[in-house]
Amino acid sequence: MNHTTTPVEGTCLCGAVTLSGNAEPHVGVCHCSMCRKWGGGPYFAVDCGTDLKITGEDHVATFSSSEWAERGFCKDCGTHLFYRLKGNQQYMLPAGLLSNQDDFKLDHQIFIDKKPAYYDFANETETMTEAEVFAKYAP
Repeated sequence: MNHTTTPVEGTCLCGAVTLSGNAEPHVGVCHCSMCRKWGGGPYFAVDCGTDLKITGEDHVATFSSSEWAERGFCKDCGTHLFYRLKGNQQYMLPAGLLSNQDDFKLDHQIFIDKKPAYYDFANETETMTEAEVFAKYAP
């Protein structure tokens, strides 16, 4: 995988929260039931690592969605801001939140065995099943 990063920045709908940092220009899609319930469809995530600057943090609320991760959102407008791993504080931001998306490439999908039959992506990507994800990432 290419380890070149690009500066990224995004804001919530109301502008109360701004997130900025660096990310590899790769988009991953999660098809798990929690991500689909949270956003109404698959979660398009950009890995921003652990060095993310959040301004307007007093407008951010978090929800502990599992033993190893939490989800952040704007308390004012409800915009989904991040999925954060608790262990290392690694942030995954919604791709659509970011202002500069032109160089992003959809290259992997997780929980592929949980993807509903009503949609497919034309992109050729790496895939992982639920069992493969838990074997690799669960504590």
